[in-house]
Amino acid sequence: MWREPIRRRTEDLLRDFVARADELVRAQDQMQGLLGAVVSLTEDLSLEAVLDRVVQSACELVGARYGALGVLDDGHQLGHFITVGIDDDGIRLIGELPTGRGVLGHLINQPEALRLDDLGAHRMASGFPPNHPDMKTFLGVPVRVRGAVFGNLYLTEKLDGGPFTEEDQELASALASAAGVAIENARLYEDTRRRQRWLEAGLEVSDQLSSALFPGETDNLDLVAERALTVSDSILAVVAYPDADGTQRCRTMVGVQSLPAGQELPASKIVAEVLDTGMSALVRDPSDVFGSGTDAKLGPLLVAALGRKSSECGLLILARPAGAALYLQADIQSSAVFGSRVGLALGLVRARERREEQLLSTDRDRIARDLHDLVIQRLFGAGLSMQSLRRYIPDPVAQDRISAVTAELDSTIHELRDTIYSMRTGHGQKEPLTGLIMRTIHEGIRNSEFSPKVQLTGPVDEAVPDAVVEQLLPVLSEGLSNAVRHSGADEIDISLTAGTDGVELRIADNGCGFENPLRISGIANMKHRAVALGGECSIKSSPGRGTRLTWSAPSR
Repeated sequence: MWREPIRRRTEDLLRDFVARADELVRAQDQMQGLLGAVVSLTEDLSLEAVLDRVVQSACELVGARYGALGVLDDGHQLGHFITVGIDDDGIRLIGELPTGRGVLGHLINQPEALRLDDLGAHRMASGFPPNHPDMKTFLGVPVRVRGAVFGNLYLTEKLDGGPFTEEDQELASALASAAGVAIENARLYEDTRRRQRWLEAGLEVSDQLSSALFPGETDNLDLVAERALTVSDSILAVVAYPDADGTQRCRTMVGVQSLPAGQELPASKIVAEVLDTGMSALVRDPSDVFGSGTDAKLGPLLVAALGRKSSECGLLILARPAGAALYLQADIQSSAVFGSRVGLALGLVRARERREEQLLSTDRDRIARDLHDLVIQRLFGAGLSMQSLRRYIPDPVAQDRISAVTAELDSTIHELRDTIYSMRTGHGQKEPLTGLIMRTIHEGIRNSEFSPKVQLTGPVDEAVPDAVVEQLLPVLSEGLSNAVRHSGADEIDISLTAGTDGVELRIADNGCGFENPLRISGIANMKHRAVALGGECSIKSSPGRGTRLTWSAPSR
């Protein structure tokens, strides 16, 4: 009889031992799984890869069908959302990603672990959008980096059909703590890598600008814009420089076709502050820099100065698409260094061009003096000697031959004098006005699908003085830019007539026309340029009948 209780007691102890052994084995498996998940977070230093690995490891660790990591932005809202368990087609069907309402918003406002057996029964539940998979069980834990909440880890739908347990919550919390360290390391690595890319880009651009033998301004600015576009992960890069009146105007643009060359940038406090301090600025609303109508396509902007506190200081404006992530602090700080270095290189290029122009001017003057003091005098002396031979040669044929040679010498002397005059006065303009006009037109239509009709009449290169050229080219650029950007025209006619009494520019298009334009700063500038020269500017337009610009100035 006494053996039966002993046997039962032994069986109970054995069952209890087996149960405890199973718990130890399960705990060991969980610890090994947690350790493996933590180790996997260090396999890649890319921030995006680390975030994706965090969600993937959390789902495997607690046996969840779906997982997500919501990253908070500066406004304490969900700025980035990484999902696991839903394929790309499912994400497209769902549509917009969560923004932080309902239970997700509750976890943002109260960053503490939250475990629910029925997600829909929570008082903050707001339901799911169409095409969203059904989710009932829920486990959410915050992810902290250096004590601050970086985001939240969301896990739903336990694979075994049961609810999430307290052990699952502890495992997810432990993984979130380890993830915070991995995320911080990835952010430091990403920050270092970005700064290095900006530094290498600045050195590369500076070297190329310094080593170019015959650089052109457009080619130089295109190089700056292209490298900045690549290194900053942007979709648009704009380089702007001030006109004579201080107005910042787009000189080149690479990326999406949002701004034509020559477009005037509206006055902005942000731009003025960047130019004054030399420090780059992050702009969340693109309309603050480019004006209204750009926020539909463009997202955050990064504005940097090309140079330091100079009248020739330019602007580098970078843009990302609407809804894209903001530029990081590393981008903001590194772009200021990039802009300062590149601005210095561009200034050196301009100084080198001025020095070469001065050397060329000096050389022209020296050659002109030599021609005048030596060659012309010798030709003149040879002509006098030829004339003195007349009294020694009575032959009429020889007399005629002497007269012909003397006339040839006299004509050569006149041509040399004209050449000397052009050498002394013609070096202020590097290319003829016709070339400047065609280059301005080419830059203005660079992003268009059609070419305007151009007609030049009269002595354009000879009859238009430099003072008129300085005002004429900006008017041509502004008028053409308005026609390309706003009119919707497919035909643009440009004619320039030059004469002894003045010059007249006409730009006509078959576009939509206008009655009361929203912006008149460009029109006012064109009229001001004409009045400053004693000329006139008129613009005739009506809805549906196109626009005709007539700008004239005297040649005095």
